[in-house]
Amino acid sequence: MRQIVYISTLHRDAVVDIDDLMAVSQRNNTRQHVTGLLFFDGKRFLQALEGEEAAVETTLARIRDDARHRAIVILSDRTVAAREFGPWAMAYRASGGDEGEIARIEALVANATPAVRATFEGFARMRRAA
Repeated sequence: MRQIVYISTLHRDAVVDIDDLMAVSQRNNTRQHVTGLLFFDGKRFLQALEGEEAAVETTLARIRDDARHRAIVILSDRTVAAREFGPWAMAYRASGGDEGEIARIEALVANATPAVRATFEGFARMRRAA
């Protein structure tokens, strides 16, 4: 099973309706059997995608073609024995990064490897400090 973690920046002219984005993403991801975690802070997307290699590649290609994303950087691309984020997709939008939000992120990434967990937790804490 392949897992990719990437970060991208929202294109300056783009507007994101996170509920609409998640509805479309969940439909597409369910069809492709891709799961993971999406963290969107209003400016940046941090996402882990997990699934069969071809499905993850297709999903990432769709994201690369999406005009809302710019400066996509792959932070991790590896093979995993089992899904670290479970059989679900979860959206989370940071509003200010209070302790409750950070605890929620920590719970969502609890089964991820230390490096992936640190990436998401660090991103959440960075939003809190900003």
